[in-house]
Amino acid sequence: MTSGILIASNVLLWGAFLALAALMLGVIRQIGLLHERSAPLGAMMIDHGPDVGERSPIFNVNTFDGEPVLVGRSITPGRPSLLMFTGPSCPICQKLLPIIRSVAAIEETDVILISDGTQAEHRQFLKDHPLDGELYVVSAEIGMRYQVSKVPYGVLLDQDGKILAKGLCNTREHVESLFETIRHGHSTLQNYLKDENTAPKFKQVTANKVH
Repeated sequence: MTSGILIASNVLLWGAFLALAALMLGVIRQIGLLHERSAPLGAMMIDHGPDVGERSPIFNVNTFDGEPVLVGRSITPGRPSLLMFTGPSCPICQKLLPIIRSVAAIEETDVILISDGTQAEHRQFLKDHPLDGELYVVSAEIGMRYQVSKVPYGVLLDQDGKILAKGLCNTREHVESLFETIRHGHSTLQNYLKDENTAPKFKQVTANKVH
C-alpha cells in the first residue's frame, strides 16, 4: 500500500515537472519572438519648443570660460551642431559624454553642452570631466526656449541652424539615431518606423541582426 502511494506521488511529481518545463520553454520562445519583432527606439521628442524643420532661435551667450558664442547657428562654417542639454549632477549625462564625443567625431559635428545650475556644480563637473573640444554654456534661457524638461536631450542643427532632429538621449543608440534617421528623411526613428515603405525593411534588418 505504502509503495503504491510513493510510486503514484513520484509519477505526479514528474508529470508536474514536465508540465512546468514545457511551460517555461513556451515562455522563452515567446520572449525570443518578441525580441526579434521589437525594433530599438531612437531619441524620443518630448518637448514643445521649436519644431524639426524650423530654424533654431539664436542665443548670443558666453561659454563657461567667458568666450562669446552664438548658439543656434554654425560654430564652424559648413558643419552641423549638436546642442546637448545636460546637468552637472546628472549621472547619465556624465556617462554619455564620451559617447557624444565619439559620435560627433564620426559625424564631424560641433558639440555645445548646455547646462544649468550653480557655479560650484559646473566647476566640479568640468574638473571631473574636462572638455575636449566641446563648448560649455550655462543658460536656463536656451532650455526654456526649447522647453526641455528632461536631460540629456539633444538637438541636431544643420550648418544653417535648421533643426534636423531632436530627442531624449540616454544611450549611444539614441544619440546615433539623431543622425541616422535624417539620412532616411525622417526627424525621429519613431516617424521612420511609422513609414509604411521603410518600417518593414528596418524590422527585417533588425531580425537579421538578432539571428
